Amino acid sequence: MKLFGKNISSDRLTRWLFILTFFGIWFASPFISFDDDDGWRQQFFLKIMPASLTNIPLFFLNTEWLAPRLLRKRGIASYLLSLLGLALFFIVLQGIMKNWLLAPECKGVVFHSYKALFPVLFVTAVSTGYATVLFMLEGEKAGREARQERMQSELSFLRSQISPHFIFNILNSIVYLIRSKSPLAEPVTIKLSELMRYMLYDSNDAQIPLEKEINYLENYVELQRIRFEEDVEIRLNIEGDIAGQLIEPMLMIPFVENAFKHGVGLVAEPVIDIDLKYNEKEMTFRVRNKITPETQADKDNSSGIGLQNVRRRLELLYPETHRLELNRTDEWFVAELWLAFGHTK
Repeated sequence: MKLFGKNISSDRLTRWLFILTFFGIWFASPFISFDDDDGWRQQFFLKIMPASLTNIPLFFLNTEWLAPRLLRKRGIASYLLSLLGLALFFIVLQGIMKNWLLAPECKGVVFHSYKALFPVLFVTAVSTGYATVLFMLEGEKAGREARQERMQSELSFLRSQISPHFIFNILNSIVYLIRSKSPLAEPVTIKLSELMRYMLYDSNDAQIPLEKEINYLENYVELQRIRFEEDVEIRLNIEGDIAGQLIEPMLMIPFVENAFKHGVGLVAEPVIDIDLKYNEKEMTFRVRNKITPETQADKDNSSGIGLQNVRRRLELLYPETHRLELNRTDEWFVAELWLAFGHTK
């Protein structure tokens, strides 16, 4: 929000509105409560208002100086003791000012200090409550920021674990093509450069368009098709309309990589079945691969960082808007993910 050409946060604007409202009511109340008998209002402005105005520095000294330095750093005991001294100082100050301003009607400094007791204590109590609320809100904000920083650090760590794993697998595909002197080596290298560009740049964003993630998925699967040729039956089905959906990058690939890691090799007639269906609100992503008792044991012993990694990322980013199911039978391992768009933390 802009005020007088300057950007002002909603929190700061709320604080100033509270302060202006409080002191507006404070100084307007005498005019609402009393009639203008014998020029009382003129006397108030000239002889009482100056002393009452000292409640403003009292408020700000407490909220902007005393509370931040003592309440937050030295504890409540030091703060309350200093606050008592501050209140006594302003009680005496207002007594001296009224004794001087109201002469010759003066009734003595002690009398006017006594009369200032309630206003000063009231402003002190309000400013202390205000400072306490600010202290609690800032503590809560700092806690949220700390949790957010820890989450971002953990996500960065998880992503850094994923990228090398993909790179090693894709480079193995390139090595296979080069050794077999396949004419596909050059176009596959170009596809690899596209994958690397996605992994190095786009995957650093908090969220990316779903279309980019799908393109990455298709390129990865195409590389695997070229690598395994007719040895592995690879099925890829994608249904849906792109409508501005956003998703955490590198979220679907670990399921596919895991399927290729454990669904080929010792598996007879291996099958990798990938199915993605989505609309503007949600998506369902399922990956199936055939397994054998041998690959089952291997999967149990080294499920890899992939699935553990993506499960943790889902817990951090989609705590209440995802569902992940991992099921295995004697012949199949199935990973199924349901995800609602637009609900990351």
